This record gives sequence, C-alpha cells and structure tokens, in this order.
Amino acid sequence: MSLTLISCKTTDFNQVLDSIGQQQGLSQQTVAAGLKQALQVGTENSVFATNRDGGFSDNPLIKIAVPEKFHDAATTIRKIGLGSYVDKFELQMNRAAESAAGEAKAVFFDAISRMSWQDAWGILQGGDNAATNYFKTHTTTALTNRFKPIVQSNMQKVGFYQDYNRLLETYNALPFTKKQDLSIETYITEQALDGLFTLVAQEEAKIRRDPIARTTELLRKVFAQQ
Repeated sequence: MSLTLISCKTTDFNQVLDSIGQQQGLSQQTVAAGLKQALQVGTENSVFATNRDGGFSDNPLIKIAVPEKFHDAATTIRKIGLGSYVDKFELQMNRAAESAAGEAKAVFFDAISRMSWQDAWGILQGGDNAATNYFKTHTTTALTNRFKPIVQSNMQKVGFYQDYNRLLETYNALPFTKKQDLSIETYITEQALDGLFTLVAQEEAKIRRDPIARTTELLRKVFAQQ
C-alpha cells in the first residue's frame, strides 16, 4: 500500500526514485525496505481497526449486513415486529468477523517478507490499488483458511446457529414466503475479507498522498519530497 511516493503520479515514479538515489544516495535495497515498512504500517493499521468490538459493526463502510439473498426475509420479519432478531443476527456476524480479523497481521507480514524487489517495483509502478491487489492475490487463500474456523467457533460460542435457525424458522413459517437458506460461514468470511481489503486500500491511498501518514524515519527518508 504505501508505495507512497508523495503525491506523485505513477508516471513520475521513475523520476522520483532517480532523484532519491542521486540526492540521498539510497540503494534499491533501502527503497525496497521503505516500501515494505510502509506496507507493514498500512496493513497493521487495517488489522487494528477491524480486530475489536465495533471494528466492523460501527463502520458503515464495511459493516456486514444481512445477505442480499436473505434481504426479503429480513424485511418481512421486521414488518411483523421481530426486527430485534435481525439486528442480533447482524451484530453476531460482525462480531465473528472482528474476532477473525486479528489473524490477518501474520498473513500480511508473511506476504511482505516474501516480496521480491521485482514485486516491490511492480507495486511502486502500479496503480493506486497496486499494493491492495498484491495482497488480494497473495493472501486471500491463507486468510480464508484462517478466518473461517474462527468465524465458525465464534458463532458456536454466542449461540449464533440457534438464533439463525430461529430466524429462518420464523420466516419460513409465514405463508406465501420463499424458503431461504445459505452457507452463512462462507458469507461472513467473504464479507470480512472484503471489509479488511477495503481498509487496506484506504491505508494505501493515505500513505501515497499524505506525508503525515509516513510515520517512521525510514518512510520519511525514502519517500521525502525533494
């Protein structure tokens, strides 16, 4: 994310790096280290923001809502005065995602540690979401494998399945309704990843454009505007 070369356009990256090398004598290794540190800062901020109560549920941008497939059912249940069932259902989904989010830091840091200079250079020369897309490609499978068991465990602990089944039974018992079912664990896991990557993209944009977001000496040294 933090490929953070000031507010420079992608087409200016080569010029900026040449300037850095000439004026500060920085090696490719130093520039790559600055990029990796920026990525660590951005991903750590994203994990910290999501891995707490309210990390998903209090953020309208990433809050996990009732699945679209279940939207009609939720609307009907609210109309008959049982909206609290739906609210609890949504809160439990978000709490499960918040619990799982802590696993992301190790996965992101591992992807960063395995990043080659070629990878770093590609991100540096890429578009505004180049780092975010890199993480999606290299971490989605590992994150899914780590998130899903935690989502399942969390839902079992809070009695989610009983509440979910009660919600379905309430709706399915109504006349003239289409019976609903879905893999709720997969849905929550996918939504958790989408939300996490949304915040990673925000961090990437922030470090690219805002010098104040470069919070370490190495970031300021490598990406200082000349």
